[in-house]
Amino acid sequence: MSPPGGFKVIRDPLWNNIEIEAEALAVLDTEPFQRLRYIRQLGHAFLVYPTANHTRFEHAVGTYHLARRALGLLADHHQLENVPPDDPALVRLACLVHDIGHYPFSHALEEAGLPSHEELAQRHFQHPELRDALEATGLRDVAGRLRALIAGRGGSPLQGLISGSLDLDKLEYLTRDARMCGVPYGTVDVDRLLQALAVVPAADGTWTVGIREKGMSALESLLFARYQMYRNVYWHHAVRSATAMFKRAVRNAIARGHLTVDAIADSADEELMQTLRALDDDTLARRLRRRHLYKRVVDIAGEDVPAGAGDWVAENPDLVERVEDVLARELALQPGELLLDFPTKAKMLDVDMPLLKKDGTVLPLGTSPGSEQLGIQRVANELHARARRLRVFAAEPRSIAPAAVIELVERKKNEVESELERNQFLIRRG
Repeated sequence: MSPPGGFKVIRDPLWNNIEIEAEALAVLDTEPFQRLRYIRQLGHAFLVYPTANHTRFEHAVGTYHLARRALGLLADHHQLENVPPDDPALVRLACLVHDIGHYPFSHALEEAGLPSHEELAQRHFQHPELRDALEATGLRDVAGRLRALIAGRGGSPLQGLISGSLDLDKLEYLTRDARMCGVPYGTVDVDRLLQALAVVPAADGTWTVGIREKGMSALESLLFARYQMYRNVYWHHAVRSATAMFKRAVRNAIARGHLTVDAIADSADEELMQTLRALDDDTLARRLRRRHLYKRVVDIAGEDVPAGAGDWVAENPDLVERVEDVLARELALQPGELLLDFPTKAKMLDVDMPLLKKDGTVLPLGTSPGSEQLGIQRVANELHARARRLRVFAAEPRSIAPAAVIELVERKKNEVESELERNQFLIRRG
């Protein structure tokens, strides 16, 4: 039961006192939400940054807190007049449950080819405890509308607070991740950005979340903070090695019938790792446990990879696995002892939202037509390319010519598959 006054206070090292309203508290106390206590926010980053043990639970609570702050400011600034009356309550709940479908160890298993965490939200919304807590809010079709908001297709003028260039999820995780990793890279002027939010008319006649001109410097700093966090934390070479090993371990277990996607979707971090380590042939999980990570044998800057090359490495995990095993054999390694990694997050630095100028005019930012003169998206694209690294990890030291790896990833998917039919790539050793 909630205390008198209808809310509970949670102490948080980032945001101090977070007030949880009674309806949100009922959601927080359900089994699907409590599961988030046992899923690390940053996957295997704790193997590099030992204090990065924060979880999806506190991140979700923090995002809910930012939603309450943002909506309060929008109301104070008379920005909710063109917003349906129940949308603010729905947005607060959406911020709370936006990660309800997450797999263990963050986004790694989506990279491995499993359904997205947005899709898995449906599974958890069907849980009796969560379903009853949501229905008790009295909001119409609450589960369906929450799923739409989380997936980015809610149709609300406030959709941009849930998924967009300046969504509250980004503001929360960048700030929390930087704090918990002990790095200075993720510094974001959250107060300035929240104060700069506005609900403005879109080109199609609807209303959408935009940013006032006074917030542009803070928005540019947000973009650079994301770039720095991806380059130095999320895509750190040891984090990516551990992530690649974990993905391969899970794919092996699924292929051999030891695990199902449904079982993984209900698991937490350590529960899944215990299952993997119990398998007789899973040396990958045992190596992860002892931090015996695969070493880099190739590491190429993203800007040195031709534009458009290597897309299949990030998008086709089945093909990548087959390529890895052919390369392993050519280098006298066992299947699974060589791993390719070329992560991408194509929209991680997109700036696609309206800018409300001081004179009241609205201009598009980023990828929208007419925004080119502002130049911010061009800079963002360059930062994305600089953050990426094409890497080959191996269980044992090997010498491989980087040019040969670039030549491999430059090939189109059908060309790579043709090479696989001949069962060789003949990667030259350096």
